[in-house]
Amino acid sequence: MLSPPNNQNTLGKIITIANQKGGVGKTTTAVNLAASLAVGEYRTLLIDIDAQANATSGLGVESKDLTKTIYEVLINAVPAKEAILASNVPHLDLLPSHINLVGAEVELIDLPEREYIMSKALASIREDYDVIIIDCPPSLSLLTLNALTASDSVLIPVQCEYYALEGLGQLLNTINIVKRHLNTTLDIEGVLLTMYDGRLRLSNQVVAEVKKYFGEKVFETLVTRNVRLSEAPSFGLPVVLYDAASSGTKNYLDLAAEIIRRNPALMTKDGLARVAESSTVKIANETSPS
Repeated sequence: MLSPPNNQNTLGKIITIANQKGGVGKTTTAVNLAASLAVGEYRTLLIDIDAQANATSGLGVESKDLTKTIYEVLINAVPAKEAILASNVPHLDLLPSHINLVGAEVELIDLPEREYIMSKALASIREDYDVIIIDCPPSLSLLTLNALTASDSVLIPVQCEYYALEGLGQLLNTINIVKRHLNTTLDIEGVLLTMYDGRLRLSNQVVAEVKKYFGEKVFETLVTRNVRLSEAPSFGLPVVLYDAASSGTKNYLDLAAEIIRRNPALMTKDGLARVAESSTVKIANETSPS
């Protein structure tokens, strides 16, 4: 696990990645955004709260044999530090998920202050990290509610396909309810357009529609369709390690840079230059003769 910072006592920013619609690139974004922030040498923690544990396996960790995961942290009050693992990416740690999380909804429902369990669990580790990324299940469940209550902001991936905005009204309503009753400082970090193909008129129509709906909250970065991005999880690697020269790597480095620029506390840590430099290298690799 990463060492706590020596020179300051600031709390890491917690960003939840949520969309109750499946197949929008939520876990892909969680894994690769976390890895891209780590490239900038930001002390980053990825928390997987989806029982499918795809973010966990996406960092090369097999969860079935683990005895301490996010399940034990939430249900058995195991200290979060005891369940955190180092990943294959420098500066990136993982709080893994487990199939046991399937039953967590039922187990949480009768607990006092059930919406704040994750917030309390993360309080002891926030000083250890610059950024904490939470990957949610594809539902507006009690686990997702816990993540939103514990977070500073929520990042919403939206795919460039038919019915892109379907269900987003329900998610935004949930965010507003959380903000009114559970977490008054919760904000929308941004809306990320994924699976973009500039050759398709549909993709460009969706971009225009989402920008009309969300305005400046839409990230400039578009995550394009990319084979390497799809292949990387099967090797237990984020795309920046699987294929550093791929368009998927550049997309997520660019997204990390946008998030850094939007957050003054992150801008002070000199990581933007490292992320931007890495992204520039990817452009050079893509355009150089083979």
